[in-house]
Amino acid sequence: MEHAYSWLLLLFSVLALCLGNQGVRCELTYDYYEESCPHLYTIVQQHVFAAMRAEMRMGASLLRLHFHDCFVNGCDGSILLDGSDGEKFAQPNLNSVRGYEVIDAIKADLESVCPEVVSCADVVALAASYGVLFSGGPYWDVLMGRKDGLVANQSGADNGLPAPFEPIDSIIQKFNAVGLNTTDVVVLSGAHTIGRARCALFSNRLSNFSTTDSVDPTLDASLADSLQSLCAGGDGNQTTNLDVSSADVFDNNYYQNLMFGKGLLSSDQGLFSSPEGIANTKDLVETYIDNNGDQFFYDFVWSMNKMGSIPLTGSDGEIRKNCRVVN
Repeated sequence: MEHAYSWLLLLFSVLALCLGNQGVRCELTYDYYEESCPHLYTIVQQHVFAAMRAEMRMGASLLRLHFHDCFVNGCDGSILLDGSDGEKFAQPNLNSVRGYEVIDAIKADLESVCPEVVSCADVVALAASYGVLFSGGPYWDVLMGRKDGLVANQSGADNGLPAPFEPIDSIIQKFNAVGLNTTDVVVLSGAHTIGRARCALFSNRLSNFSTTDSVDPTLDASLADSLQSLCAGGDGNQTTNLDVSSADVFDNNYYQNLMFGKGLLSSDQGLFSSPEGIANTKDLVETYIDNNGDQFFYDFVWSMNKMGSIPLTGSDGEIRKNCRVVN
């Protein structure tokens, strides 16, 4: 009963936020496709389930695809556009963001049953939610009604996406720039409870870290040893689990890992161990360690709806027939 009350409270909180015009884009609704494409949820659910059955990591990849879309030009599907000047080839996305083929397959099925109705941006948002759900995370009703952007923004992706090497203060500033706050930084970083990362994103912690330390002193020594073995002599594309405790399960172990120096990326461990993190985010990390993950799940849903409502910028948009090209 208490759990049901919490989710009901969250629903009313989102509605109040929308009515108060404080961050959630109010033209988005939960029942946007109820009449125009009632098969939407079944189609997306089936494709995401099949993709994750073939490769469990795909749930994390779809979640990251949504994140990297929303931070550039708003949640407009611009990351899906092909072209050498597209966001796909921005440094934070190249050889990193995945799941495009899953979105293509979903969109193809949708075009056969409700043509030119569902935006690619909405497909990405809904697929991300099922990626979380099928990884053991919370279910939430996804706000819908986005339009697809007409242009990609490679420089925006290069400069606007938070990087794993950045100090926590800089990451907070980038979140603030799109209407998200410090709590959202900590909550959405918890998405790293699933997925993998390439050596190129954390090898800076393994050698020549500073003038006084070869290895990042906030990194657990045994984890550092195993990561050095993994990455030695490679091209930087070897991967390892972001969450060393439960790689494919969406839970709050990510935050528990930070207590013991087992955050993989410096942007993860920095939430707990860096001077900026101690000042701004450590208390929040400790909050999500407790309560069996309930508070994390509740706040994650809230932050995902906020992030998913970052508005499209620069044009009114369209409903793309093919997610890779404008109509």
